[in-house]
Amino acid sequence: MKKRTKVILIILAAVVVLQAAWIAFCGWKWGWGPFHKLSEYRYRNMPGNADQYAVSQVQPSDDETLKGKTVIFLGSSVTYGAASLGESFADDLGARLQCNVVKEAVSGTTLSTTSPNSYVKRLDKIKAQSADLFVCQLSTNDASQKKPLGKISDSERMEDFDTDTVAGAMEYIIAYAKDKWNCPVAFYTNPKYDSTEYAAMVELLYQIRDKWGISVIDLWTELPEITEEERALYMADAIHPTRAGYLERWTPVMEKDIIEMMELTPESSEK
Repeated sequence: MKKRTKVILIILAAVVVLQAAWIAFCGWKWGWGPFHKLSEYRYRNMPGNADQYAVSQVQPSDDETLKGKTVIFLGSSVTYGAASLGESFADDLGARLQCNVVKEAVSGTTLSTTSPNSYVKRLDKIKAQSADLFVCQLSTNDASQKKPLGKISDSERMEDFDTDTVAGAMEYIIAYAKDKWNCPVAFYTNPKYDSTEYAAMVELLYQIRDKWGISVIDLWTELPEITEEERALYMADAIHPTRAGYLERWTPVMEKDIIEMMELTPESSEK
């Protein structure tokens, strides 16, 4: 009996150790969980996260389209800058365009409300009473977690959307932003990576654009393929850029698209 108890205790101890090791690995690799700080040590040593690419080094643009205005960014790890020490294109754009940035971004979250802390559920956390532009990330997490794509509704009422689906969540977010802030709305995509699920989401986004008249910042097709040497500088992994990746690759395209979008949007000149 004592021998059996000892074996059980050893097995339980091994399980606990393995679980702790896995949680620590998740913190080191992806910045998840209680050991998320471990990832910062790894990311800080990447060439693309050198101080020369920090937001503090970004020079302002001469363009004053968004100077002094408020831009809300809603998203997950890519919007937050999970692999770039908490700095992303949103912060770069704030420095470049001299606008006030509200960044509501939580790593690992989805558009779909089938996961906790979804984009939809976090909309009410955004305290800005007014905004001149609302930009939402087309989340890669919905693709990797294989959330249901859903269908576009015939309605424009928030209560009619199935937010458990990607389509319903996107429509809800658009309707919410238009109702609360009455400002231009845009969705942005990740650059191309190996995901049939995300490709389907990009296609869906264009269908939603046609219904709602929103703008699309399409990094999926706008950004060209990069060399292995560029990848080592610009990307921490297949999805998450480094500071350099945001500053030198993403931000110029997003800045150009946003300025063009604002110049073509009547509402922006009325605010």
